[in-house]
Amino acid sequence: MSNRIEDYALIGDCETAALISRDGSLDWMCVPRFDSGACFAALLGTAKNGRWRIGPVGEGHQSRRAYRDETLVLETEHETPGGRAAVIDFMPVRRESADVVRIVEGRAGVVTMEVELTIRFDYGSIVPWVRKIEGGLLAVAGPDTLRLRSPIPLKGEGFTTRGRFDIHAGERIAFDLAWFPSHAEPPETIDPAEALVETETFWREWIGRCASNGRWSAEVRRSLITLKALTYAPTGGIIAAPTTSLPELIGGVRNWDYRYCWLRDATFTLYALIQSGYLEEARAFREWLLRAAAGKPSQLQLMYGIDGRRRLPEMELPWLQGYERSRPVRIGNAAHEQLQLDVYGELLDTLHACWQAGLPAGEEAWRLERALVEYLEQIWRQPDEGIWEVRGPRRDFTHSKMMAWVAFDRAVKAVERFGKEGPVDRWRAMRDQVHEDVCRRGFNPQRNAFVQSYGSDLLDASLLMMPTVGFLSATDPRVKGTIEAIERELTHEGFVQRYAPLPEVDGLPPGEGTFLLCTFWLADCQQLLGREDDATRTFERVLSVRNDVGLLAEAYDPVARRLVGNFPQAFSHVGLVNTARNLQRRGPAQGRRAG
Repeated sequence: MSNRIEDYALIGDCETAALISRDGSLDWMCVPRFDSGACFAALLGTAKNGRWRIGPVGEGHQSRRAYRDETLVLETEHETPGGRAAVIDFMPVRRESADVVRIVEGRAGVVTMEVELTIRFDYGSIVPWVRKIEGGLLAVAGPDTLRLRSPIPLKGEGFTTRGRFDIHAGERIAFDLAWFPSHAEPPETIDPAEALVETETFWREWIGRCASNGRWSAEVRRSLITLKALTYAPTGGIIAAPTTSLPELIGGVRNWDYRYCWLRDATFTLYALIQSGYLEEARAFREWLLRAAAGKPSQLQLMYGIDGRRRLPEMELPWLQGYERSRPVRIGNAAHEQLQLDVYGELLDTLHACWQAGLPAGEEAWRLERALVEYLEQIWRQPDEGIWEVRGPRRDFTHSKMMAWVAFDRAVKAVERFGKEGPVDRWRAMRDQVHEDVCRRGFNPQRNAFVQSYGSDLLDASLLMMPTVGFLSATDPRVKGTIEAIERELTHEGFVQRYAPLPEVDGLPPGEGTFLLCTFWLADCQQLLGREDDATRTFERVLSVRNDVGLLAEAYDPVARRLVGNFPQAFSHVGLVNTARNLQRRGPAQGRRAG
């Protein structure tokens, strides 16, 4: 594909998501309820894979796009020698089907437009059976059906549906593509004009509840809208990204499926939602967490499906060439089977944030917390795969042990501050023991820094979380030395790399972009050290690489100067929201999440 990752914009209905490129091509549609992946897979395949383009005929036109004010309604205006026309793209708030509505609006003169629809199900592997119906067509294969309602005549050419029409100033022509299960009756048709008004109203009313009116308010609000689009309304889960296998470095093999819910993301996301005034979304996400994590503590996973499912088997799709030939293309994620000790700390920290915000989860939630803490007492010394989900050997990752400390600390605070019952003296002793262990074994005096794992001399940007979770103050000489070492050795043109990606560390060939969330963490640490100007520069450097509609991927390649990784990435937008709020605070250098 010729489109860069940043050439895409997101539309969604809080259950389904789609990506549309600058040239008006819908190249990816994610239907996460059934893990059926994409109705279109052009991002990962070839020109023979699915896409739905509506745009001017030929070349020589100029295009500009933007979301309609504080909505997820995308408007792309095309200017040609003959006139101007806009394509208004959105997904109506979910009723009984997933609809993509595309309204072509004439604004000046006459513009000749073309429609090109190539439908491929199951990641581009299945050509559906297409038949004409009154006012459009139906495409069916296996569990999937797409219905296109079109007011213009269409014809099939080589397994692709095409059409052409003139749009005059003042005219509107609407198309509606609806996905539904093939065993179900077709959904009721919608009125595109009505749906547009309803969709704009939904988004404006939702963001109107946002408690953000300071510096960077517009950037924060756009990120919150993006996060809302990544929620799954029926369960409250939030996916990491709506895509799979967009590479962390173009041409590389670090290509993962992010269409799942990570426990680790919970704390960051909940803080972003709670601080922005979205207690209902926070409550829904918390309830998802409690359902997903319920069960035997030893069976806690780091990630789940949006409905809480546990089996997420990973497989490769050899018929797809990958984004810009970045192979393999993967669906599923084998990391769900890993041991990652930090998720216990993240989960306890999440529920602690709920208590603080006045969202008590009830006694059942406390019983789960207590069971998890008691299990963690038994296993916290074990090596694990760590926050970055390495595919190499398990290690005693310093961040993992630090987050075990967080779990014991939040359990102690639940007793001390919220009156919960538990063996608080034992937990205090465990907290002190873990703290001493991390400070003794995770700190490298020769490096004057905390290091990636016990006995290592490698740095790791996850340790920038130390002051924000309250493990140590940012002004502690050991933490200050760690921050400075990461600035020297893991920072490239102001962007922070997670760690040195060596095969002996993570079992994969080297090569990845800088991680945007880690860069936000650096800004948080700089602010905690009183380096306000540095923190602001770091934060605004990330803002500068958002695409033209305010979206961020997982990572940024400062050499190629382009976004890389799955897109849009919830973690990156959560980091933007939380760091923007941190930078508006003034006060002593203490942990933001220390409770």
